[in-house]
Amino acid sequence: MSTVKQEYDVKKHFLELFRENRSVIDSGSAPLMNKQREGAIEEFERLGIPSQKSEKYRYADINGVFNPNLSKSFGVQKVSFNIHDIFECDIPDLDTNLILLVNGRYFNKEEPLRELQGGIITGSLARASKDMPQIVEKYYNSAASTEDDSLVALNTAFAQDGVFIYLPKDAVLEKPLQIVNIMIHETDLMAQHRNLFIAEENSSAKVVVCDHTLSPNKFLTNGVTEIYAASNSNFDLSKIQNEHNGSAQLSHTFLEQESESTVFTNTVSLHGGFVRNNMFVRLNGEGSENHTLGLYLADKTQYIDNYVKIDHASPGCSSRQLFKGVMDDQASGSFNGTIVARKDAQKTNAYQANNNILLTDDARINSRPQLEIYADDVKCSHGSTTGQLDENAMFYMRSRGIPEREARLLLMYAFAYEVVNQIHVKPLRLRIDDLVNKRLRGELSRCNNCAMNCE
Repeated sequence: MSTVKQEYDVKKHFLELFRENRSVIDSGSAPLMNKQREGAIEEFERLGIPSQKSEKYRYADINGVFNPNLSKSFGVQKVSFNIHDIFECDIPDLDTNLILLVNGRYFNKEEPLRELQGGIITGSLARASKDMPQIVEKYYNSAASTEDDSLVALNTAFAQDGVFIYLPKDAVLEKPLQIVNIMIHETDLMAQHRNLFIAEENSSAKVVVCDHTLSPNKFLTNGVTEIYAASNSNFDLSKIQNEHNGSAQLSHTFLEQESESTVFTNTVSLHGGFVRNNMFVRLNGEGSENHTLGLYLADKTQYIDNYVKIDHASPGCSSRQLFKGVMDDQASGSFNGTIVARKDAQKTNAYQANNNILLTDDARINSRPQLEIYADDVKCSHGSTTGQLDENAMFYMRSRGIPEREARLLLMYAFAYEVVNQIHVKPLRLRIDDLVNKRLRGELSRCNNCAMNCE
């Protein structure tokens, strides 16, 4: 007797899951978010899970990360623990306003929104949708495109909560906000959170996001973050991905910038079995400035993929992309970056670079820097390098008595430092500098400072 193995139909699974649990999903969120769901699930049904036939997902097997055994939770979460018992941020001088996100939900959703100095508001997005509906409705799901990416549509259909940050006009946040995004569960789990960050005119803030897994189960995160930077605002986002190798993370960030705004984003991927980072930036206002940076360190069979699109929609704007990767063992990854200068975006100044080091013959990286220029008066450049460590530099150091292993580490550390040095929260920069050093030495083999000892 022969047996036929049924293939897991991801699209069908989520469509059925949505119809069967719609009332529970709605009850755990806010009407403002709920009214977006029907249109989003229709877009997901039309598009399906991205395949490698799509240029955007050419190198990423997205379908493969959707494990049929992943549970989904739409009701009240029963996660009870003392965060300080199992996780402690080990950066002594990092003085922040702490926000905790557990399995895609604000840890205490019933907690009132917090008001910080200058009228800055933080808290649960679901709570903000009820307490500040006019502000949330103005921005929610405006930048994120459900028509072009089914994973964003999937998030819009299912997301119930996330983090809300609102910086009113002229507000300056002296102490950074730190979002600790934790995955912890007794079974394999998928979570979908939604974040909304709004910086009004002349406001300024630094935000740090730390992704961690605190139990040895398999996890999948499909998260969407929307950021709005109004005129003359200054927003700085540092993201540290440090999950175990049984995790998969699909991250989508949408950024809208108005005139004379400045935004820095820096993503450091230290650990994770499968990581896909999508970054979409639109420079809407004249004189806006964007810096998008990333560092990824992968070994074993890890896969790290970065997709970046910078859309220069107004004249006189500048952007800088810098992504660096170190690939070891059988690790693989890709960088797909695009700069678009529209017809009216004269005086555009844009730079893009992707540099990679392969430490073994089995490591792989695919790099596709691209320019789409429709304006006449622009300064745009792009480039990519992939290779091994500089043999001349190795010879120079070894001839001066430095052992081969130490010379290799020094070269890799110097290669990574250009990105790490752009983290603008100094205590965090020093700690990440140390973590990168340990990671390159092979001393950071699991999520840092987690008592669970996951492999």
